[in-house]
Amino acid sequence: RVVISTNTINLQEQLFRKDIPDLTRVLDLDFRAAVLKGRSHYLCLARLSALRRVGPSSPEEMDVLARVLVWLPNTPDGDGDGLFLPTEAERAVWRDLSAEFEGCDPERCRFFHRKRCFFYRARQAAEAAHLVIVNHALLLADVAVQNRVLPEYRYLIVDEAHHLEAATTQGLSFQTNRHAVRRLLEEIGHPRGPESLSGILGEVLAHCRRAGLDQAMASTMREFTLQVARAAEQAIRRVEGLFDQLEAFVEEQREGKEGPYAYRLRVTPAQRVQPGWDRVEIAWDGAAVPLRTVTDGLERLAGGLGDLAALGVETAEDLQIRLVGLARQLAEVCGHLNAFVAQPDRRMIYWVEVGPGRAPLSVHAAPLHVGPLVEEHLFHKKASVILTSATLRTGGTFDFLRERLHAWDAEELAVDSPFDFRSSTLLYLVDDVPEPGQPGYQRAVAEGMAALFKATQGRALALFTSYSQLRATARAITAPLARAGITVYAQGQGLSRNQLLENLRTGERVVLLGTRSFWEGVDVPGEALSCLAIAKLPFTVPSDPIFAARAETFEDPFNEYAVPEAVLRFLQGFGRLIRTRSDRGVVAVFDSRLVSKAYGQVFLRSLPGPTVVRGPVTKLPKMAAEWLNRGAGEQGS
Repeated sequence: RVVISTNTINLQEQLFRKDIPDLTRVLDLDFRAAVLKGRSHYLCLARLSALRRVGPSSPEEMDVLARVLVWLPNTPDGDGDGLFLPTEAERAVWRDLSAEFEGCDPERCRFFHRKRCFFYRARQAAEAAHLVIVNHALLLADVAVQNRVLPEYRYLIVDEAHHLEAATTQGLSFQTNRHAVRRLLEEIGHPRGPESLSGILGEVLAHCRRAGLDQAMASTMREFTLQVARAAEQAIRRVEGLFDQLEAFVEEQREGKEGPYAYRLRVTPAQRVQPGWDRVEIAWDGAAVPLRTVTDGLERLAGGLGDLAALGVETAEDLQIRLVGLARQLAEVCGHLNAFVAQPDRRMIYWVEVGPGRAPLSVHAAPLHVGPLVEEHLFHKKASVILTSATLRTGGTFDFLRERLHAWDAEELAVDSPFDFRSSTLLYLVDDVPEPGQPGYQRAVAEGMAALFKATQGRALALFTSYSQLRATARAITAPLARAGITVYAQGQGLSRNQLLENLRTGERVVLLGTRSFWEGVDVPGEALSCLAIAKLPFTVPSDPIFAARAETFEDPFNEYAVPEAVLRFLQGFGRLIRTRSDRGVVAVFDSRLVSKAYGQVFLRSLPGPTVVRGPVTKLPKMAAEWLNRGAGEQGS
């Protein structure tokens, strides 16, 4: 068996539906392939059955339940990616209905025994396949639980391997906020009256009453359930106090400075000795006690429900499974919060984030280094691992990736591109606009792009590193380009990513403005995409907590870490233009640092040999038009 891991679900589907069938036709070889996704993608019929039995408790649950019931008879695999769930509230309901449920126990599940479990059917198909296509998140989830997620395998191909460090980081990260913890505690339940409880504790109490228990046992169960509910109610109040203190601490450090962007404060040892942090620790001490009481109580209740099952109470096993799952979730949250506030791990990065507007404060944790984990659990455990991507080298070497992933002993192979970039691609380096952040830079970018896109008759993709610059540019160029018969579409204006790309593919005179997600995964061959404009080199914001913490581990953080990271992203952006041997186009970079700074040569040495010209922004439109017209003339002849 060979496992192929990609970074995205979309590429999984492309491999399975397009590339694998092509390979089957080319090879005289009979082999079976299967796609396996994470548990959260598959509907859990047991969870659906429980929701139908209890009934929806919110408009969102009602809406999602209706959609699922209409969709269910027509889905062959239970993959929820086929459902349209546009809001976060609806996606939260789906997560509760998915096979990601913490209390999943196949041995107790009637749908599993009847071979109706969607996730385990997909898992069985994977076990019978020669080629299993997963994504990085699932690959790393398998590593995290000692290889219990994927079928046994010894051969691995990691596609889009430049994402492996980030994917591993994300897979081992934690985040929560006051609303998430409160939602979990409310799902557990709290007192609504002298003998009435909400949540699953209320269900436990109701089933105890119907179970025909003797008076002593019924009284014991009732009293214990009420104790757990009171602890949950106290935990809700104490968690609110913890997040209140965290918000107060952040405001003290922020010194009242508000802005339109999310504010991130890395919690370092220096922060932990600030005057306000002791109030955070005291608040956590107060919250930790009832949280642990609830966790222990849920586990004991789950154990006690075995008696109800023996008495034939229909839903006792379902309640037992849900109690165990909620106990695990709460224990995980408690463990992470305890590490965040009181017992930090030096191998982790901690920060708090306050979003713009009314977004709640959230706490985060991520691993400082993932290379040793990748080395130990992938490289050393498998017979063969191939890392592949169009962008693995910076400055002509694999050194940066080797260091980040601890791939010290890996053999290497750089395969030349099948495209003739020298004759197909003009790279124009604008050398007379102000540097980013300097007065006049944004105006020069907007005016330069407007003139360029008129010369190319649209057919362009412009890449930005921030929404603010994208929006400013869209405001400046939309009207003048409209007068020239060119339509501008911008990310964030209400259309989906797929719709924006379809507009670029099928429109005749179209410009698309995109940010980070459009630097990769855009495949628009032919004349529809003939011009690529890059507003700014894609450096990570220095204040990003993960970037800042990792940068501190280098002697020369900028050149050893920031530049190679930006080069890999730049190469991905550059790669959006030429998709076939017959493609031809212009890449214009409006960041003059590529010319003026020494590190610009690292970017240029990493490119696959386009024709490079540097010059003023005023000469760009004419040169771009001539380059494209020359190509059209050559194709015509």
